[in-house]
Amino acid sequence: MVEARAGGPILIVDDNPTNMKLISFVLKSRGYAVRTAADAKEALAEIASFPPRLVLMDIQLPDIDGLELTRRLKAEPATRAIIVVAVTAYAMAGDEEKARRAGCDGYITKPIDTRTLAATVDLYLNPSQP
Repeated sequence: MVEARAGGPILIVDDNPTNMKLISFVLKSRGYAVRTAADAKEALAEIASFPPRLVLMDIQLPDIDGLELTRRLKAEPATRAIIVVAVTAYAMAGDEEKARRAGCDGYITKPIDTRTLAATVDLYLNPSQP
């Protein structure tokens, strides 16, 4: 069994099951505790029962979009400190700025690069590490 990695639990919020499985597999194989949610309602339930340190937030969700969910998380004292990284397949000029204005701490475009994903997550969780 892989020992849980330092840095805290991660929640993946993505309505695409393939993306969710891929990201989950990569991070679990690196020792992260990972949970998943397919929409904002599931995400809020997971956050209540499994407070993550980091959320990989798909922007396009079927109910509330990822930016609105991020705004809600950042507005609440209990969830404000969660690191939120926007993940999107439809990157257009200005999208990263919109994500940051909504409260996202970072931005990743799809397709996910499985070779660098875990290292990127490590940097968000431990920004002072080399």
